[in-house]
Amino acid sequence: MSRVGKKPIVLPSGVELSVAANNLVTVKGPKGSLSQAVDTDITVSVADGEILVERPTDQKRHRAMHGLYRSLISNMVIGVSEGYKLTLELVGVGFKASVAANNVLELALGYSHLIVFKLPIEVTATAVTEKGKNPIVTLVGTDKQLVGQVAAKLRGLRPVEPYKGKGVRFVGEVVRRKAGKTSAK
Repeated sequence: MSRVGKKPIVLPSGVELSVAANNLVTVKGPKGSLSQAVDTDITVSVADGEILVERPTDQKRHRAMHGLYRSLISNMVIGVSEGYKLTLELVGVGFKASVAANNVLELALGYSHLIVFKLPIEVTATAVTEKGKNPIVTLVGTDKQLVGQVAAKLRGLRPVEPYKGKGVRFVGEVVRRKAGKTSAK
């Protein structure tokens, strides 16, 4: 049984948490502010620099929401204080990435056309291309879910194929390779 919900969240210096009347939790910090609607059965309180998330009963539904909302609030606190960063690598001949104006990512992924990907306002991207190395795209934002969703969409534009390992992948991701055909005798 998970005991994630019972663990208190340490509130770093410079981060403020407020709970509105309709159970809307808002976290403000140096990197920005995030808000999350919490179920009315779950109570969120701040005491001695720690955030406590409590449930009324031990019903299965309450136990599930207890851990869920504790994790979501913890991710918001980390996001507004430190931020989240995901790094993608474009593996393939001729694969290129560049960031244009208005938060637009331009990708050349081996198709006959250039892919123009509009990023959300909350996520910023940087593209680095060094000679002899694969292009690297770094996504930075305060919302963990949004940064992960954008990275998943970028990865879905050209999934890694198992024979040559070409495609968009996370840096450090291990790709299982297939042997391919053997030559006939």
